[in-house]
Amino acid sequence: MSGTAGRNGRGQPSDSEAAATRAGIFGWMAFDWAAQPFFTAVVTFVFGPYFVSRLAADAAIGQAWWGYTITVSGVVIAVLSPVLGAVADAAGPRKPWLFVLAVIQVVAMSGLWFAAPGSPMVYASALIVCASLAAEFSIVFNDSMLPGLAGGHDVGRISNVAWGLGYLGGLVFLIGVVAFLAGDPATGLTILGWKPLFGLDPAAGEGARIAGPLAGLWYVVFVLPMFLFTPDMPRLRRLGPAVRAGLSDLAGTLSQARRRPGLIRFLAARMIYQDGVNGLLALGGTFAASMFSWSTMEIGIYGIILNVVAIAGCLIAARLDRKLGSRAVVLLSLGCLIVATIGIVSTGPGYTLFGLFRFAHESAAGLFATPAEKAYLVFGLLVGLAFGPVQASSRSFLARSIDPVEAGRFFGLYALCGRVTSFAAPLSVATVTLWTGSARAGMAVLIVFLTVGMVALIATPRQLR
Repeated sequence: MSGTAGRNGRGQPSDSEAAATRAGIFGWMAFDWAAQPFFTAVVTFVFGPYFVSRLAADAAIGQAWWGYTITVSGVVIAVLSPVLGAVADAAGPRKPWLFVLAVIQVVAMSGLWFAAPGSPMVYASALIVCASLAAEFSIVFNDSMLPGLAGGHDVGRISNVAWGLGYLGGLVFLIGVVAFLAGDPATGLTILGWKPLFGLDPAAGEGARIAGPLAGLWYVVFVLPMFLFTPDMPRLRRLGPAVRAGLSDLAGTLSQARRRPGLIRFLAARMIYQDGVNGLLALGGTFAASMFSWSTMEIGIYGIILNVVAIAGCLIAARLDRKLGSRAVVLLSLGCLIVATIGIVSTGPGYTLFGLFRFAHESAAGLFATPAEKAYLVFGLLVGLAFGPVQASSRSFLARSIDPVEAGRFFGLYALCGRVTSFAAPLSVATVTLWTGSARAGMAVLIVFLTVGMVALIATPRQLR
C-alpha cells in the first residue's frame, strides 16, 4: 500500500507529517461522531420504532413497510455508490460532494418533525429514503479518505476508534432524547420524571419526531472539523470531464478487481454478511418494540445500553485488529452476532431459547421488568459488542489493501457490495413476516445471511491480492 512518502528512515512519520496527520485524523473521526445519531436515534431506536408502532395501524404492517423503506434505500445506494466513488476519484476533492449531501440529509431529517400520528406513511418513508441516501453516500466519500491518513499498521486502530467515537456520539444524542425529550405516553414524563423539554407532547409522538431535526443540527455542528482539518484530494478535472473519466475508470476498476481473487472473495463475503448486519441494525429496535410493546423511552434506554457496549467493543477491537488482523476481528464479531440473533428470535413473553427456559411470572412493573426482557437484553449486549467491530474492521481490511488514489472507486465497490443485495435481508424479513404473520420468523432470516457470510469470509485469504 502506498502512503509512505514523508517518512523517515525508520518508516515513521516525520514531525510535520505527524502533526498534520493528527489534525486530519481528528477531523476524519469527527465525521463519525457527527453522522451516527441519524443511524442510532432516527433509524434504529427512536423514529424507526415510532414509525412501526405509531404511524402504522398494525405492528406487522409497520415492520413490513419499514423493511420496504430500507429496501428502496439500499437498491439506490447500491447502484450509485461505485459510480459516485469513481467520479470523485476522477474529480479529486471529496468535500464538495460531502457538502451537497449534508444539505440534502439535514433537510430530509428536519422534515420528519411533520410525520405526526395519522399522517401518510409514504411521507415519512420518502424522507427516510432521502436522508439514508445522503448519509450512506457521505460515508463512501469519507471512508475513501482513510487510506491517505495513515500507514497500513494504524488503519485498523484508527477505523475502530473512529467507529467507537461515532457510537459515543450516538449514545450522547440518544441519552439526551430519552432523558429530556421522549416522555412516556401514559405518564407524560421522561425517564428522569420530568416533563419533556419544549413542551413536547408524548401522546403525539413529538419526542420521537424531534429526533430528526435535532440530528440534523448535530450533524451541521460536528461535521465542521472534517471540512476544516482533514486534507482533501487535489482537483484533477472539472465535473463534466470527471464524470466521463470516472465511468471509464470504473470499468477499469471492475476489470482490475477480477484479477484480484482475494479482494473479490472478501467483497462477496461482505455482500452477504453486511446484509444481515444492516437488517439487524435497521429492524432490531422495531422487533423489540412489537415483541414487548416497548415505548420510545424503553427503546431509547435499550439503545443506550447497546451503544455503551458498542464503544467498549470498538476499543477492544482496535487492539485486536493490530494483533490478530482485521479478518480475524470480523470473524469473531460475526460469531457473536449469530449467537445474539438466535437468542433474540428465540425469546418472547414468558420464555427464551425457543421455550427451553420458561418463566412462571411475566407480569411486572418497571423498565425491562420481566425475565424475558432481561434475557433479551443479554442477547442485545452481544449485538452491541460486535456490530461496531464487524463494520470497522471490514473497512480497515479494505483500506490496507488499496492505494489512496484508487480509494474512491474501491470504497464505491465496497459500498456496492454492502448494498447491491441489501434489499435481500429487509425484503426477506418483511416478506416472511407478512407470509407467516410472525415478526419472529421474519427476523430469523437474518441468521442465514450472517452464517453464510461468515463461511464465505473463512474462505477469504488473510492478505487481499
